[in-house]
Amino acid sequence: MVSNNNPTTATTPQSGSDTSFQRALDRHGLKLERAAPRVLQINVGKLCNLTCVHCHVNAGPSRKEIMTRGTVDQILKWVRGTEIQTIDLTGGAPEMIPDFRYLVDELARDGRHVMDRCNLTILLEDGYRDLPEFMRDRGVEIVASMPCYQPDNVTAQRGEGVFDSSIEALQLLNATGYGTEGGLPLNLVYNPVGASLPPDEAELEADYKEALMEHFGIQFHRLYAITNMPVSRFSSWLKRNGQLQEYMALLVQNFNPASTNGLMCRDTISVDWEGYVYDCDFNQQLGMRLMENGSGKGLPVWELDLHSFREMPILTGPHCFGCTAGAGSSCGGTLL
Repeated sequence: MVSNNNPTTATTPQSGSDTSFQRALDRHGLKLERAAPRVLQINVGKLCNLTCVHCHVNAGPSRKEIMTRGTVDQILKWVRGTEIQTIDLTGGAPEMIPDFRYLVDELARDGRHVMDRCNLTILLEDGYRDLPEFMRDRGVEIVASMPCYQPDNVTAQRGEGVFDSSIEALQLLNATGYGTEGGLPLNLVYNPVGASLPPDEAELEADYKEALMEHFGIQFHRLYAITNMPVSRFSSWLKRNGQLQEYMALLVQNFNPASTNGLMCRDTISVDWEGYVYDCDFNQQLGMRLMENGSGKGLPVWELDLHSFREMPILTGPHCFGCTAGAGSSCGGTLL
């Protein structure tokens, strides 16, 4: 829960910003407290076939950071000793690491619910075209990036040709049994184009469903509207366009204390491609590792004791206003 005790949450200040998320919590008498871990989100690496403007990971085709088999095996061994049932795979394009299929196979064999955060276009590239059937046969939920149902907006955010490829991939997923009535979960992700907050998620989902069905015959289950985070590549884009201060002010002005109860840092363990633990994927990209007590060293997940973890403070910073602005934002869409 989010309690009204005196806040003791650790804060890591971000250079260039005069905002403080901790002060916002203080003003409302709020303290972030961990709940029982429900999700293990694994960022398996930064290799990707796209270079999207809004990417907080700064992923791309030339990145070398990918999870090794040794790290995969250590994570699998640790997970098997926990009650965590949902494993959320992200990247980069998670499908591009050499051991993606091995990791999914092992998790599925253990009865875990696996989520794949897919950019769609990877499913049309050589070596990946059989992935829809592979994931279907293992019950994998697909969470697919689809910034808009209009070509111009997708092109502005993700590059030329991405819209057409995304449509083709969605049609392929529907044909494979994803997104249809009674089919496996296919959920789409919307990110605003530029420095603005997402619109109402339910209304936008209705627009998406109408447009994608009418023009392309595409079905999906849910739409997740996610706020762009002022981190990494998107932060650089804001700076180049002279909009970083304006965007941060927008996030701060729209801080919603009611959103803090649903923040994903409360019930999610985030792990990077080397196996180190963070409070969220955004903290990962800022280097805000959780540390072993008194050692000053990063904490590998296979050394994480869940009872001690519940007592560790959640690390926050000004970027956290991105998750608490307006209706709130998480990897599962809006919070309110």
